[in-house]
Amino acid sequence: MTKPYKFESAGEIMDTGYITVPAHFTVDNTIAYFRKNAKNKENLHYLYVTDDNSRLCGVLSVRELLLAKKEERIDGVMTKDVTFAPSDMDQEELAKIFDRDDLLSVPVINEQFQMIGVVHVDDILDVMTDETTEDFLKMAPVSPIGESLKDASAVLLYRKRITWLVLLVFMNVFSGAGIAHFEDVIENNIALVFFLPLLVDSGGNAGSQAATLMIRSMALGDVKIKDWMKLFTKEISISFLLGITMAAAVSIVGFMRGGAEIAIVVALTMTIVVMVGSLIGMSLPFIFNKLKLDPATASAPLITSIADIVGVLIYFSIAAWYLGL
Repeated sequence: MTKPYKFESAGEIMDTGYITVPAHFTVDNTIAYFRKNAKNKENLHYLYVTDDNSRLCGVLSVRELLLAKKEERIDGVMTKDVTFAPSDMDQEELAKIFDRDDLLSVPVINEQFQMIGVVHVDDILDVMTDETTEDFLKMAPVSPIGESLKDASAVLLYRKRITWLVLLVFMNVFSGAGIAHFEDVIENNIALVFFLPLLVDSGGNAGSQAATLMIRSMALGDVKIKDWMKLFTKEISISFLLGITMAAAVSIVGFMRGGAEIAIVVALTMTIVVMVGSLIGMSLPFIFNKLKLDPATASAPLITSIADIVGVLIYFSIAAWYLGL
């Protein structure tokens, strides 16, 4: 009985319709062998070369084969530096290899370095489409539907969406609790309420921006776990500049609505919530990655909910401190 391959691995999607030739074959022998065995096989972009122990040792394209001199040995015209994938390699990692090396097919090997299959670019394009769709759904956040949106029933769509929405509702209860805690501060200066949605939304928006940049960079392989400290330090500078720019703009409205004191409170809060929101947003994908979870789960709604809670506490704490309430 064939051992099942790991879920979403190279072995799961590989094609066993490929052609291998021994390294001692001549070009003429190989062309004859290719003609004899190519029938009913599709996507034969490359021929794979094996040694006496059936281990993969080289590759050459059909074009290279046809242009080579007939009397040459295959091991003299093949490319020895072969890009390959272990059978348990994750399909997302394999997709990055296709993208990086611009390949049409990648051989799949077992633990003995023997070739057992090949993955074609057509197969990996389907994988990339599925993975992108999955990431978009997680960023919504919505559980994978598993079928066309047009064909999905209302009950199925309800089930896929309700869990996260209920969780986010309960998270937002903490925002309400924070507001309730500062009732006395609000009663003494009602002008503060006007700026509450503006400030907490700004923190959430900045965090969503930072998270989106990190998630995309991780998906492309540009950013690794080891890069966190460097990017965190950079984000401090960037978010500070963003914060003071937005603070300068909102302080004008603050001055017009409540005077100089309110303008200062609003400006200080804007700077801090944008910085905190940005740092949370860029850090969550790293945390999820470290916990072996998909970084895309660190979605905009989740970050916005966290930023709302933190923003409420920061805003009214600064107001209570500065206004002496």
